[in-house]
Amino acid sequence: MVAYKIFSVLASTAQIFSFLLLIRVLLTWFPSIDWNNGALSALCSLTDPYLNIFRGIIPPIGGFDISSILAFLLLNVIQNALGGAASTFYGYGY
Repeated sequence: MVAYKIFSVLASTAQIFSFLLLIRVLLTWFPSIDWNNGALSALCSLTDPYLNIFRGIIPPIGGFDISSILAFLLLNVIQNALGGAASTFYGYGY
């Protein structure tokens, strides 16, 4: 049961991070937002290191930053792998 709980917490954490990442990406559509706001600054400090990995791989195309698509894709794969591992350990009783 310990392995199930560990993978379950990791999968939940990845899901929360995915939600924060979605908020961050959607807020970039509004150019007048003050990113120096405390909450938005914290959101940036949580999500930008992950997004910067993909920004280095895929440059903006026509002014659009499409690197977030790859970031979401990889995060979804990680979420599914963690969720699958959690359900496997739950089935075996670990």
